[in-house]
Amino acid sequence: MNHLKTDGPSAGGIRVMLADDQALIRSGLQMLLSVHPGIEVVGEANDGAEAVDLARRLQPDVVVMDVGMPGTDGVAATRQITADAFTEDPGHTIKVIILTGLGSAPEDVFAALRAGASGYLLKDAAPTELAAAIESVAGGLAYLAPTVTPGVIADIASRSGPVRPVVGIVDRLTPREREILIHMAHGLGNDEIAKTLFLSVATVKTHVCRIIMKLEVTGRTQAVVVAYQSRLVEPGESA
Repeated sequence: MNHLKTDGPSAGGIRVMLADDQALIRSGLQMLLSVHPGIEVVGEANDGAEAVDLARRLQPDVVVMDVGMPGTDGVAATRQITADAFTEDPGHTIKVIILTGLGSAPEDVFAALRAGASGYLLKDAAPTELAAAIESVAGGLAYLAPTVTPGVIADIASRSGPVRPVVGIVDRLTPREREILIHMAHGLGNDEIAKTLFLSVATVKTHVCRIIMKLEVTGRTQAVVVAYQSRLVEPGESA
């Protein structure tokens, strides 16, 4: 395990932890992120169990997690890190981006999302895409690598085992909340939804929080999964 700076980020910075069983990969990621002044790598772990322990102690904003580590894999570690009782501060949630190589099956992505991951990125992504993914999930949005998104959505829609039982679950939402969930499923962020519906960003954020609460999911990504599984949104449907 390699501890880096643990005395907190610069003002407004995003605190990131890296988890990968290959030291060379961790070193490369750390170097790539070091050029972004708004992102600070605060620690590294070389397996899933260590990632859980280090995340509990450092309380980063985002964990970049390899999916295929020995022992406790990235999916199991993600499930623990995103659990409700993991952080002592109820206002702080640790977001996880799953990182993996080419050729990963959609079911691996689905398992990561079910475990609570907010993003999914391939290891061959451009450095700017990694930084953008970190900024997105730190800001409360979801991030799925464009190259895997179509397969993931198709896989989600075809499954019978949902994140939550979905029969009638979207009926809990008001018409406005359903409308916002549809826009979320189409990949719109809060600012874009606000402009589209002529609402304030604060109002949209309030609706998103209520949607997550009513659907009994852990975050925005899983709410989108429910939207597809309940057929509120169909794969390939445009905004």
